[in-house]
Amino acid sequence: MARMYSRKRGKSGSKKPRKKKHEWIMYNKEEVEKLIVKLAKEGYLSSQIGMVLRDQYGVPDVREFELRITKVLEKHGFSKAVPEDMFNLMKKAIALRRHLEKNKKDGISKRGLILTESKIRRLGKYYIKTGKLPADWKYSPEKAKLLVK
Repeated sequence: MARMYSRKRGKSGSKKPRKKKHEWIMYNKEEVEKLIVKLAKEGYLSSQIGMVLRDQYGVPDVREFELRITKVLEKHGFSKAVPEDMFNLMKKAIALRRHLEKNKKDGISKRGLILTESKIRRLGKYYIKTGKLPADWKYSPEKAKLLVK
């Protein structure tokens, strides 16, 4: 998400140009899909799968094969209850709460927790609209703590 609470610039900018398939890629669409499933079975998250494909298998971007890692994972039954970006934000919020239990006067961390939980709620609204979360989903720190463990 863009920088909502600071005076820094947003994330807008040019996108990568759509290129033709690179000749040096040794894999086809089916093989890349099998690699994604294999890495998911090994326990990699979707963001980690992209990096492993890039660094170890020489696949610069799965979009060249008209694939999306999360779509392939959903197709093969590896989808999570909560999307990965929201899960990472929840882990961050839990760590901030744990820190604030020990350091009650840390005002900067209090603000960071407020901003993080606000971002979780905004993402929750988006995922409810798109159908990735149930309509009655609501963020609570206690449920998040159970979910992350």
